Amino acid sequence: MPIDPDFQKNRKIVAQCKGHNVWGPVEPPKKLGIHGTNVAVDWDICEGDGICLEVCPMNVFEWAETPGHPTSEKKSDPVREKDCIQCLACETQCPAQAIKITA
Repeated sequence: MPIDPDFQKNRKIVAQCKGHNVWGPVEPPKKLGIHGTNVAVDWDICEGDGICLEVCPMNVFEWAETPGHPTSEKKSDPVREKDCIQCLACETQCPAQAIKITA
């Protein structure tokens, strides 16, 4: 199931991580929420394949370790989401549809 396109309406900000919002619920290690707002990555469905890191021309993403998560033990973290140019390369290439770019 892809990231909820209305997560900003359906979820609440529960934390900050490396300068971006984390949208809950968060119950580690199984539920990790959505990281980022304008460049949002649903860590609960991210498979950690890294295609977003490869295709992003602005180097928005970094790896984050998520030990014990059932989908993958590393996730794409939008640590430089302010640098996003909204080319949508990450969103369109993500096989898990875990990324949503918004204005």
